[in-house]
Amino acid sequence: MTERIIQVDALARVEGEGALYVKLNGREVERCEFRIFEPPRFFEALLVGRAYAEAPDITSRICGICPIAYIASACQAMEAALGLCVSPEIHALRRLIYCGEWIQSHVLHAAMLHAPDFLGLDSALDIAKEHPDLVRRALRLKKLGNSLMEAVGGRAVHPVNTRVGGFYRAPEPAALAALLPELDWGIRAARDLALTFAAFDFPQDTGDYHFVSLIHPEVYPICEGRIGSSRGLDIAAAAFGDHVVEHHVRRSNALQGRMADGSVYMVGPLARYANNFARLSPGAQATARDCGLGAVETNPFRSILVRMVEVQYALEEAARIIRAYVPPTPAFVAGPAREGRGQAATEAPRGLCWHDYTLDAEGRITRARIVPPTSQNQPQMEADLARVVRASLDLPQDALRLRCEQAIRNSDPCISCATHFLTLTVER
Repeated sequence: MTERIIQVDALARVEGEGALYVKLNGREVERCEFRIFEPPRFFEALLVGRAYAEAPDITSRICGICPIAYIASACQAMEAALGLCVSPEIHALRRLIYCGEWIQSHVLHAAMLHAPDFLGLDSALDIAKEHPDLVRRALRLKKLGNSLMEAVGGRAVHPVNTRVGGFYRAPEPAALAALLPELDWGIRAARDLALTFAAFDFPQDTGDYHFVSLIHPEVYPICEGRIGSSRGLDIAAAAFGDHVVEHHVRRSNALQGRMADGSVYMVGPLARYANNFARLSPGAQATARDCGLGAVETNPFRSILVRMVEVQYALEEAARIIRAYVPPTPAFVAGPAREGRGQAATEAPRGLCWHDYTLDAEGRITRARIVPPTSQNQPQMEADLARVVRASLDLPQDALRLRCEQAIRNSDPCISCATHFLTLTVER
């Protein structure tokens, strides 16, 4: 049998540092590895001993692209531990700033990092030369997402206006209303980009996925709801740790998440979409249909379309929230520190982000556990990679290597988010 090695020492167009390794023996896939070699960052250990109020700001540093995912999950977990209940107005603002994060993150990935794979180009710089209008629209959309985050959070990267219980100060209605004309443009632009991407030549691929995401009976979930799945899971956020087990593999500086029975699952846009399609706005559903999507999409290469459908939804949702905006009074709720434990999950652009904190009587963190999306998706990414390789063995070596890279980029892995361990032990 002929041995064949496919190796990518450093993945391009992903957030963080990772690599691929595939070993073939004839037409059999002997090894298939997504390697995360970015150094670990010990965020859970760093949190121990800190006051509960510090958790959102510290955890936001896990990711500069998606700080709201960590801020919102930390805030809501702490509020559960302290017995705090925020007002509907505070929750709406939290959802609004999260919409901004979805917009900027999804557009960055879809138009700048993922689209080159389908256009036969190396980077967004090449797209700018051949399709300048596409890049201009994408950059304007990304800026709009950043503007939403700045309007609510004070700045786009690691916002300074967020806190446990709400916000330090509620934004002025006029400041939010000023974004409405650009949001109306953005809704149209997102749809146009989705339809443009729908014309790409997508590889034929179908995965048998266990989709896990937040679920909600009334809204497309972003920072609310229970945790559900396409195979019947329906649990509160507090029970997530009973159903998901993390383990370490030698090739990865990140824990890998699996269901308690050892099976793999997927989080992210495809999972949210499959579990909550009926909760999308009519406009987003229409765009999905016009892109050729059904209520469930199982071709991971078409995830770029689902991301753009979610961008349109986030823009529509942001406009709806702003038009109904009533400043919360007060801008935050507070309560005394107490001993307790709280868990919460929100939907980062890349998928479910779960936090679990235990506090002592003074409100200091005695234990922290954070499960980011990419660590959960690692086993599924390797399964996808193996399946894609088996279906693409007749491609020339360079084309097969590119197809392997593309299979990983389908998941938009946030490698930096994933590289932190549960415990840190120092012996002297």
